[in-house]
Amino acid sequence: MNKTLVLLLALAQTTFAEPPTPNEQARFLAGLPQEGSSLAGLAQRGEFNSHAKELDATWADAEQRQLGPIREWAPLGLPEAVSDTSPLLYVFSGPDFLHAHTFFPNASAYVLAAVEPVGLPPDVTKLSEGELGSSLRNLRNTLNASLSFSFFITADMKKDLQATKLTGTLPVLYVFLARCGCHIQSVENIWLDAEGKIVTDKETKTAGARITFLGTKGKVQTLYYFSANIASWALKQDASFLRFCDGLGMMNGFTKSASYLMHLNEFHTIRDYLLTHCHTMTQDDSGIMWKDFPRESWDVKAYGWYPGPIPLFKQHYQPDLAEYYRSTEVPTIPFGIGYQWRPGQSTLIYGVSKMMVRKAIPVVEEKPAADSGAPKAPAPIQALKALPVEQ
Repeated sequence: MNKTLVLLLALAQTTFAEPPTPNEQARFLAGLPQEGSSLAGLAQRGEFNSHAKELDATWADAEQRQLGPIREWAPLGLPEAVSDTSPLLYVFSGPDFLHAHTFFPNASAYVLAAVEPVGLPPDVTKLSEGELGSSLRNLRNTLNASLSFSFFITADMKKDLQATKLTGTLPVLYVFLARCGCHIQSVENIWLDAEGKIVTDKETKTAGARITFLGTKGKVQTLYYFSANIASWALKQDASFLRFCDGLGMMNGFTKSASYLMHLNEFHTIRDYLLTHCHTMTQDDSGIMWKDFPRESWDVKAYGWYPGPIPLFKQHYQPDLAEYYRSTEVPTIPFGIGYQWRPGQSTLIYGVSKMMVRKAIPVVEEKPAADSGAPKAPAPIQALKALPVEQ
């Protein structure tokens, strides 16, 4: 009888009456307190406690050194973008919701585009004890680069994500959402058809995820992450991502640590798209070249300092940007950002379009897929369809 009782107790500890919600999964992966969570029992394991302790320390350092200063400075340095609720388009982002939200907490939607795969919504209850420990370690390794240097190291992230049972970018997005104080309401894998319309019942070349969440001010916001090749040749073959963005109306643009790809002609399509579809553009020097902002239609200024690119990208030095810093009294910034991540060494460029913003009308989005037993999501935000600019 005693053996049977022990067995039943063991089973009870690993059986979940209700599947954990996406928000519970996110808080677990983020190492946050589990009181009242269906994962509270799983959190008693040593792997979780060490994970939480290490993440707490790393996050506290990032908060003091970078995140807090960004939140205080951004409304003063980037007023048009920070106060705006228009969607934010963040290209070459990786799963970096953290800096998107820290700079621009009021965006109604965040659209991230990068080459890293989406993966499936993580479920820690499916992992063995050994798998859980190794997966949490690999997740911390991925997070540490972003929290320490403000950017992901693509090759290292690919290795870490492949070496874990928690695949793709969704686990990282979960952690950032939870640690930013957001409450996830629903998560689903999505795809884009040729017209840029979201579909959930068939796979296409452009895969993504849609996460609906309550932001820190209690408003419903949406995070879209798309695994997409946005080189010019790829967008010529499959423009579904751009067609999706067309439906968002006026946007604000953001990029950093972008490998200077938009300095190359091979990425002129996405560069030109940002310049013609965004009301503001916030970036480091690895984004759009300083000389490529058309001054007749953009007001552009810079903050911080320009030490030039790191040695890996030394060929992308911008003499005209260096001259701007030499000849202009450029305001400092109290944080580091981009490849030159040390405070006092970072470049931040901010442009505001002079052109009349694109008008937009609501477009009815397709209904969500049939209920699969997961918590019901609120109605998705309305997409916006752009109308021609008035001359």
